[in-house]
Amino acid sequence: MSASIQTETQVAEVDIAIVGGAMTGATLALGLAQLAAKGRPLSIALIEAQAPGEAHPGFDARSIAIAQGSIFELRRLGLWPLLAELGTKIANIHISDRGHLGMTELNASQFHLDALGQVVELERVGRVLFDALRHSRVQLHCPARLTGIAPEADGHLLTLDNQQRLRARLVVAADGIHSPVRQSLGQALTQIDFGQTALVANIITDKPHESWAYERFTATGPLALLPMGDSQGQARLSLVWALEAGQAAMLKSAPKAEFLQALQQAFGYRAGRFVDVGSRHSYPLCLSYMPRPIFHRCVFIGNAAQTLHPIAGQGFNLGLRDLVCLLEVIEEALTQGQDIGAAATLHSYLALRETDRRETITNIEFLVRGFSNQHWPLVAGRSLGLRLLSWFPPLKVPVARKAMGWR
Repeated sequence: MSASIQTETQVAEVDIAIVGGAMTGATLALGLAQLAAKGRPLSIALIEAQAPGEAHPGFDARSIAIAQGSIFELRRLGLWPLLAELGTKIANIHISDRGHLGMTELNASQFHLDALGQVVELERVGRVLFDALRHSRVQLHCPARLTGIAPEADGHLLTLDNQQRLRARLVVAADGIHSPVRQSLGQALTQIDFGQTALVANIITDKPHESWAYERFTATGPLALLPMGDSQGQARLSLVWALEAGQAAMLKSAPKAEFLQALQQAFGYRAGRFVDVGSRHSYPLCLSYMPRPIFHRCVFIGNAAQTLHPIAGQGFNLGLRDLVCLLEVIEEALTQGQDIGAAATLHSYLALRETDRRETITNIEFLVRGFSNQHWPLVAGRSLGLRLLSWFPPLKVPVARKAMGWR
């Protein structure tokens, strides 16, 4: 449902304005719409600069892994039935250290599950979520770009590039790693450069993936392959390959045969022979996080609050846990008749998220540094660690819980 056109002097009053409508922002908006549908007094606006499509940076040709714990939360929000048919299940994960003996497997059957997670293509997910938004109680401002945000005592005054203005009691910034909201409000961001570049592409193989995902640690960084749905009868895998910047640039523009040969050499033949590759994209890898992802009547979630290295596929899963906790805090405030944008509400959210955020960020940094290092004591230690997981299956339980996104 589109918002009505405002004159330049009019200001539309809303309870919550979400800036950024990619996966995290769109999911939050739909979750809030459910609260409104339950009779909670809540008006919601979602501001997004671009409708879903291949050119949308949040809903592009990439694929992401949605962990089993995240699927549980999406099902609880009533959203997984909309997305289920878009998913390709991950039933098994093979983890190996190239050139060394360390390797192990995680299998859904060991935990009496059908899948450890599902892989979805962002462009297809975006179309489904936006279709749901158009039929919800959310005021959808799209395409519209935020051009100004002015803090006020009881909220924020937002100005859009179409001259519309909104006053919101609470602003939720879900506007990505370069968050214009964060920059406009002058909030701190800590960044750690890993000196790696991710090369992303879809790969065609000569044999079915049979629901296997792969994480292979190489001298330049991790190489991950995720199972995707077949395309015109051809088996596909989604590739994320961490490389040195120069090597990534060279392989991004290399002829297909040369690229496929380099990938085959780095990964091996466990997933079959790589026979074709789609468009290749790249982006620098770093860890970014806000030490304090709240401000006066403003909460930062998803990539606006923290952007992770893709080594464990936890980016969206951590962002989903952000929005689930925010929904819980908002619902509690509404139930108690409290101000949803008050400092006490935001500090309740911060307390709920502190441990999970800290532990996830620390674990990701440890994995990147530990598995991108060729110093022999570290190599020996990680090889032994992977072997111990294979020799003593009970040790896999905490690893699997983290991989499946359980809090």
